[in-house]
Amino acid sequence: MKASQANGAMDLLRDMLAQAKLVWWKFVDWLAVVEWRQLIVVWLVAFVLGGMLNIAEVVTWFVFLSFGIKVIGGGKRKAELAAKEASRQADIATLERRLLESQMAALQAQIEPHFLFNTLALIGQLIETDPPQAAKVHMNLIEYLRSALPQLRSTGGGTLGRQVELSRAYLSIMQARMKERLTVSFDVPDYLQQAAFPPMMLQTLIENAIKHGLEPKMEGGRIDVRASLVDNSLHVDVRDNGVGFNMHAGDGVGLANIRERLHLLYDGRAELVLEAPPEGGALASIRIPLTTPEKPQ
Repeated sequence: MKASQANGAMDLLRDMLAQAKLVWWKFVDWLAVVEWRQLIVVWLVAFVLGGMLNIAEVVTWFVFLSFGIKVIGGGKRKAELAAKEASRQADIATLERRLLESQMAALQAQIEPHFLFNTLALIGQLIETDPPQAAKVHMNLIEYLRSALPQLRSTGGGTLGRQVELSRAYLSIMQARMKERLTVSFDVPDYLQQAAFPPMMLQTLIENAIKHGLEPKMEGGRIDVRASLVDNSLHVDVRDNGVGFNMHAGDGVGLANIRERLHLLYDGRAELVLEAPPEGGALASIRIPLTTPEKPQ
């Protein structure tokens, strides 16, 4: 019985010492960051209360102790706290970057199967109606994957030039399908080829223009891809002369995906603009800050 009481007393003493240590270091941390004028105000208030409560000697020791800690160890402790806070912020930034990369990978993964499944469905349809054309689209798909898949899986180094190359490969498949119903032009200056540009966005706009603009049109039409620099902002436009679209309708999956990725990548400094030109058709424009791509890790 006496042994258990002794153990209980020791546990209580250890808890009290731990709490006292915690309070002490909180007091030291407060002294390290508090301004001198605020500390002087605290001292004056303490002297007033000490006189009223007849504990002036305790207040005097408190003032001398806090003054000594502030002068001798305050600067060092403040630097330690600043370093600790900087490390915490760095850890948060690392976690946020990893979360962003995971979100980007998930969003991009939504696009890749969409195109592949559509192309495989096209090949299956052509096998029954036009076997030679099915074989041609099949070969185009193989060439597309051979050149494009490394770009789709790349985590860095994305450039506008690479996305133009990817889109050309994609359009070779679409032209094999639509034949004379689809004509294409690219106007991308050489000096913008190395500008950073997010993967798959250009192809998504082109795919959207074909699906909603040109395919419903009996005679098909054309797609014009143009890149320009406007006030240090990279504008990449995809214009078609198709049936146009309802400006009041909501975004489909592809456009909503682009908006979300732009938000994640540029935090409000980029946008997707949709317009209905007076002459008909549709114009979709991605506008992002002009930067060069980061090198892959």
